[in-house]
Amino acid sequence: MIRSPLMTVMLDAVMKASRNLKRDFGEVENLQVSRKGPGDFVSVADHRAEKTLREALEKARPGYGFKLEEAGVVEGTDKSHVWHVDPLDGTTNFLHGIPHFAISVGLEREGQIVAGVIYDPIKDEIFAAEKGQGAFMNNRRLRVAARQEMIEAVIACGIPFIGRGNHPQFLAELGAVMAATAGVRRMGSAALDLAYVAAGRYDGYWERHLASHDIAAGLILVREAGGYVSDTEGGADMLTKGSVLCGNETIQRELLRIIRRAAA
Repeated sequence: MIRSPLMTVMLDAVMKASRNLKRDFGEVENLQVSRKGPGDFVSVADHRAEKTLREALEKARPGYGFKLEEAGVVEGTDKSHVWHVDPLDGTTNFLHGIPHFAISVGLEREGQIVAGVIYDPIKDEIFAAEKGQGAFMNNRRLRVAARQEMIEAVIACGIPFIGRGNHPQFLAELGAVMAATAGVRRMGSAALDLAYVAAGRYDGYWERHLASHDIAAGLILVREAGGYVSDTEGGADMLTKGSVLCGNETIQRELLRIIRRAAA
């Protein structure tokens, strides 16, 4: 695992926030839940974890700005640094008692994501990366999968829910990817999808209609694990466009070709 001062700050904040999440997950039926929109929920757990993360990160790095899932944009006095924080990625899984969700924290410096931490508190898996330092899961160095043939690849995706996204377009893309690969998975956490690509568990992944806090940490994880990342149009505007497509060099290129052809 990376032992830099920055990574220590990020890991400490994430571990503090995870304690309440694990407790709340054990009492999921008693949580106060309100609707934030169709198919998109927010709970007491979200707000509590976000508050813990913000307080810990502000104390350690005063002046840094924030892009938070619940509180939105918080301007900092240090304009060159921004935290992208998702206190509970996979909220719908969490609220349904499905043990697949994560805390995600990424740091942007002068427009570039330079560090990221994704923590799965149920499996106790910490995915961490810092620019130039590699990517790790707990104490194991990560590398993206080496498969070169799409027919052998397992690809992750995100399915647009009610009121968001182009469903016919997604179904066309899904059909094309299904026809070319060993399988498609939809697990409900963009942060963990990216972490799993970095870990070689998935060979590739694509999704649209994401926020920067969903993907910031995962982007650097994939890159530091030797992967290739673009938006779904093949550009490098993932945070702005809110889309991502990744894999090793070959799989990323082939997946992009399939998605482009299906979307045409």
